[in-house]
Amino acid sequence: MPTDPYRYFRVEARELVEQLGKGILDLEQQHPAVTLVPRLLRLAHTLKGAARVVKQREIAELAHEVENLLAPFRDASGSVPRDPLDRALALVDAIGGRVAQLAPPPAAGPATKHPATEESFRTLRADVSEMDALLDGIAEAQASLASLRPGLASIQRAQRLATLVSEQALSPRARDGAAAAKTRALVDELQGLVTQAERSMGGGLERLDRELRQARDAGERLRLLPAGALFTSLERAVRDAARALGKSAAFHATGADIRLDAHVLGAVQGALIQIVRNAVAHGIEARDGRKRSGKPSEGAVTLEVVRRGGRVAFLCHDDGGGVDLEGVRRALERKGVLTGDAPDQTPEELLRLLLAAGISTSGTLTEVSGRGVGLDVVREAASTLGGDVTVRTRAGEGTTVELVVPVSLSSVDALLVEAAAVVAAIPLDAVKSTLRFTPRDIVGAAGAESVLYDGGLIPFLPLASALGPADSRRRASHAWSAVVVASPEGGLAAVGADRLLGTANIIVRPLPALARTDAVVVGATLDGDGNPQLVLDPERLLAVVRGFERPAATAVTPSPSILVVDDSLTTRMLERSILESAGYQVDLASSGEEALEKVRRGRYGLLLVDVEMPGMDGFAVLEHLRADAALRDIPAILVTSRSSPEDRKRGEEAGARAYVFKGEFDQVELLERIRSLLGSR
Repeated sequence: MPTDPYRYFRVEARELVEQLGKGILDLEQQHPAVTLVPRLLRLAHTLKGAARVVKQREIAELAHEVENLLAPFRDASGSVPRDPLDRALALVDAIGGRVAQLAPPPAAGPATKHPATEESFRTLRADVSEMDALLDGIAEAQASLASLRPGLASIQRAQRLATLVSEQALSPRARDGAAAAKTRALVDELQGLVTQAERSMGGGLERLDRELRQARDAGERLRLLPAGALFTSLERAVRDAARALGKSAAFHATGADIRLDAHVLGAVQGALIQIVRNAVAHGIEARDGRKRSGKPSEGAVTLEVVRRGGRVAFLCHDDGGGVDLEGVRRALERKGVLTGDAPDQTPEELLRLLLAAGISTSGTLTEVSGRGVGLDVVREAASTLGGDVTVRTRAGEGTTVELVVPVSLSSVDALLVEAAAVVAAIPLDAVKSTLRFTPRDIVGAAGAESVLYDGGLIPFLPLASALGPADSRRRASHAWSAVVVASPEGGLAAVGADRLLGTANIIVRPLPALARTDAVVVGATLDGDGNPQLVLDPERLLAVVRGFERPAATAVTPSPSILVVDDSLTTRMLERSILESAGYQVDLASSGEEALEKVRRGRYGLLLVDVEMPGMDGFAVLEHLRADAALRDIPAILVTSRSSPEDRKRGEEAGARAYVFKGEFDQVELLERIRSLLGSR
């Protein structure tokens, strides 16, 4: 096998080149030179020394030139002029090109398509803290193994004693008193050794299992790289494209901490570079054009990396003028994809053809655009990974290119829950809160249940119902633990579980191709014993809970409406939320006087009245109603914290059809009582 003298130098040099490029870009964004320049000088000096060790004189000289360019600004209090930064970036590019030429010897077998990119991601250095976690786990496992050795010696001694006891028991002298005493002594010693070995081995094995599990998790995370590893090259691509075209554009990104398998990042890197370059070339307008449109002179190219179950989406948005759809149509006609007499296509159809046809809408050929191959690279990356690419545009507002690809491995912080003996993981970034409640707190019938959260009602469904067959859809008699799941759009739903097991950072693996699972399951993780646990997609789970067998509210006629009378804003809004979720129209009054005024003007089917209010209390409200022939037949329910027999009797005398004590408030019972009263009218 041919030797590779530059194997370790390439890894170190690529890392140093990336850090140098990122630091220079930060200087260009007016970051303080007094803190950045000394660090850049140290990086360049390290690169120079490493290059000399492997006898790469040209790289060492280029690194030395970077030092000479930046050294005058070591103690600068202001920003660094643009010209030396441009020259420093050019030198860094030259170094990167020479490092790329130090290719490893060809390996046996078929050549890889993008060897430099793939090697770069395969050999990217791990985070020191993660490597420390792995090494600590291995060290602890070794210590646990060492603690088991005395136990092994005890077991060996126990084996010898067992042999002696057996021989003693079979001896003709076994019934002799002295021999029997000796046998008992051997048995006692044997029992002691076995007990000692059991304690030693049991505790040691438990520690070893725990440490090996942690080491395995740490090792798996080392396989994954943060999406932020792409951001420096993308920022540089935006900067260089803007400078080449005389435009001004800044790159912004979110989702840097999402960790993915290295081969995914390697495959999408080139596609994302083409996407951001296209955003500058075809989207971002020139400074004068942006000012005329009322936009900032500097355009924005934003990349958002988000996890979507078993896939990851890269959404690149620019705030430019949008895709020139007429230009796309003309380019398609020039290429023969469309004819002049073809029927008009919708914007969506034109954008699909743009992705598929390999055309360019640029009128001139530049180093940034004009050849029509940019989207080919994007389309090829999506096809290679089994993903999808879509384009959305709005005239004058910008364009979004969305590249969605499946991932073989990813890490995620998750909440582990147990439901019907099934352990599942819900990504923690979608968990809004957790709740604990009893069946009495559930509003509605099975299949259309809700629970109170943050002053309102949200849909509720046991997790077993989302995962299992229809016979699991029953209200449990015990208290529920629930996870409130949130969507990016702000939707909420509660998922019931038997137990919350805690949080963990898990490695998500894809499901086998032939595995049949529910739609909400997007992958699996392994517990400490190697058993698979389900990983749920929060968006699909929320959609299932919010849409699970929720029939239209036919049991309740929206009109006449219910008037809620209470001086407490919190109580009014709570009761309103409960009633509206059950399908009723609700009106509110904050005092007895306001309630009587509204009842005389409007038409209500029922009143829900608080007793204790300033001015006219609830008893007086009901007495006024009963004194009015036009209003006396409207049923009313009193809601109060006063539960004495005298208060109940006074309520009945005032004409209340029901008396609800706040300390024993039952939403289901209240709604059933309301249905009964309205149905009897």
